[in-house]
Amino acid sequence: MKKYCTVITTLIAIVISSCGHKHNHTTDEHAHDESLQLTAYNADFEVFAELTPFVVGETSDILAHFSQLENFKPLAEGSVTVSLIVGTDDIHQTLEQPTRTGIYQFALRPNVSGSGKLVFDIQTAKGVSQVIIPNVTVYDDEHEAHEAAAAAAVTSDNGVTFTKEQSWKVDFATTEARSEPFGQVIRTTAQIQPSQGDERMIVAKASGTVIFTSNVTEGKNVSAGQTLFSIDGSAMADNNLAVRYAEAESEYTRAKAEYERKTELAKENIVSQSDLLKAKTEYNNAEANYSNLKRNFSAGKQSISSPIGGYVTSVLVQNGQFVEAGQPVLLVSQNRNLFLKAELQPKYFNLLNNITSANIRTLNNNRVYSLEELNGKVLSYGKMADINNPLIPVTFQVNNRAGLLAGSFVEIFIKTQNNAQALTVPNEAIIEEMGNHFVFVQLTPEFFEKRSVKTGVTDGVRIEIKEGVSAGERVVSKGAIFVKLAQASGALDAHAGHVH
Repeated sequence: MKKYCTVITTLIAIVISSCGHKHNHTTDEHAHDESLQLTAYNADFEVFAELTPFVVGETSDILAHFSQLENFKPLAEGSVTVSLIVGTDDIHQTLEQPTRTGIYQFALRPNVSGSGKLVFDIQTAKGVSQVIIPNVTVYDDEHEAHEAAAAAAVTSDNGVTFTKEQSWKVDFATTEARSEPFGQVIRTTAQIQPSQGDERMIVAKASGTVIFTSNVTEGKNVSAGQTLFSIDGSAMADNNLAVRYAEAESEYTRAKAEYERKTELAKENIVSQSDLLKAKTEYNNAEANYSNLKRNFSAGKQSISSPIGGYVTSVLVQNGQFVEAGQPVLLVSQNRNLFLKAELQPKYFNLLNNITSANIRTLNNNRVYSLEELNGKVLSYGKMADINNPLIPVTFQVNNRAGLLAGSFVEIFIKTQNNAQALTVPNEAIIEEMGNHFVFVQLTPEFFEKRSVKTGVTDGVRIEIKEGVSAGERVVSKGAIFVKLAQASGALDAHAGHVH
């Protein structure tokens, strides 16, 4: 509890300290406070530009924030060219490095009025990228320009300011709420089991006393062909392994000599072909029996090795314990292919033929993996229910790429095919307060509106939104807790803009 409180205190301190910091991006002061806030995206970047409205013949300052969409961290280095294009008129400026990490400060002076576009050409070590902000207006009159900027200002009674500098310091991201096929999701638990071809039971090949060659314990790594234990039957009155080996060796020697003798006699037609064939059969049988014992027999013991590489799952006998031939001694597993076995209520039976995928959430670290990530597939599902157990088994096979532990349990979200559309957002976007659910909807990349939503089912990764958000709106998908802390701190006026 003390550790938890320390973490929360640290987070609040980060937010409050960041909130107390104003954007002294430039010392220039303008007669008007109104500024335009423009946002655009491409596959690589988010560009958030704050600028004084464009007026013919007047210099406009452009403060452009560049965030990389792969992690929503600031662009630390790279050349950026901004171009204001109105009709055939094109003015531009290039900065080889950011003014400050993630921020490029430009100044453009438009020559003609009208509607145009603002283009940012970004060149980094990874390549070239272009972000376009359309429908940018250049005005003839300064007063008209600032009136238009004031009319376009974004406000909300339930808004929260969370600056780019704050979001760059934490694990933060936004994403669009999207409408997509979202069939019924069956949420249940599944037990992890080793696949049938992934484990081997090692049994005693003769009766006798088990002697482990080393400290064979559960979890011990073994390699294919490694000797694990031996069977000592030398002290047994019945079925003595040493006696059996001596008898097999003697019988092999006798049968071999007899066969060789009759082979020579057959050349002179002294021995019939039937006698020769009988001698050969006895020789082959004696050789097979002798070779089988000799292969694993040494120092009066029979050695048993592992047929596969892996680890020891179970030790079924104790060192020095007497075992019968065929009795299980060790269980060795490779732990590469695993079964996930879930048991469902019969009401889901009609959906099982339409399973498309599944998401698996581990209980130890709360990570979520898709069936595709684990190269998995639906193996089978039950076609009938048992009287003693009316649940229907469903089995998935996966590769163990996630450190899954056989015998433990995972939470599984089984997805079924459905043509119905649903509006969804990532699970991490949801903030719960006293049983109510909220999301932070992006009004600008630095201003968010806390909005109540009505949720539906989840597949473990995304959750259905029935009310409160529209398709295409961006929501905070990572770091929503930090935005909430910024709201709770009250350190910033939600309607306050940046100081330029």
